[in-house]
Amino acid sequence: MEESSTKTSEKALAATQAPDRLSVRRWLLLYATYLLALAVPTAIMLGDLAGPWRALFLRPYEFASTQQQVLKLLIFGIYISVSCTFFPLPTGWLVAGLATRHVALSQHVLVTMALVASVGAAASTVANLHDYHMFTWLLRHKRLAGVRTTRLHRRAARWFGRRPFALLVIFNVLPIPVDVVRMLSATCRYPLRRFVAANFIGRWIRYAVLAFVAFELGGRGWIAVLFLLATAIVLWAYQGLRRTARPAVARTESDRLE
Repeated sequence: MEESSTKTSEKALAATQAPDRLSVRRWLLLYATYLLALAVPTAIMLGDLAGPWRALFLRPYEFASTQQQVLKLLIFGIYISVSCTFFPLPTGWLVAGLATRHVALSQHVLVTMALVASVGAAASTVANLHDYHMFTWLLRHKRLAGVRTTRLHRRAARWFGRRPFALLVIFNVLPIPVDVVRMLSATCRYPLRRFVAANFIGRWIRYAVLAFVAFELGGRGWIAVLFLLATAIVLWAYQGLRRTARPAVARTESDRLE
């Protein structure tokens, strides 16, 4: 098991030296088209409502109480899609707000969880893909590309290469301000399909927990944040115990062989 993880980490480290095959220009075009496809129907639906812009910006609570579920999800999708490392908008408050009973997205907790988590996870994955492409573009410059040759990055790349998919899922679940693993996925040339899958799964879990707590406890999203942080502590403690136990198990097996 240790040899396979070492080989995987060495393979990830070697991938950092290979040239990337991403077209950043094509991604920017797709990203802009995607945002425009959301913005146009949003603007049309807002224009069809009586005084929507004033209600949205000056009386947000009044706007939240309306029955425009599709419009709310469109605004939610746009906001989450632009919330990335280069434009770090907070997302937890909007996820919790959209899932409260007052917003009337749905009167069923499971429907609300599914809608908020699915739309939020898809939009967040788009934002994370934007980060991936922007980090890749920055690393094409010689001065910034030199970070791959540093000892710190080599250690981080080996660590990331052991369980990259699981790390991406976990770090997308946790409410942390800076996602180092997402940066490493770009520097280590992690495959885009797996990157998308891991981001979607992690964010879906995160937003589902936030939505459930907000729906059941009246928008007190801080409880969900504490729950996710507690989960992070348990996971890190578990990993630490496993690493500590490995030498002891190895010594025990060697003693038996002797």
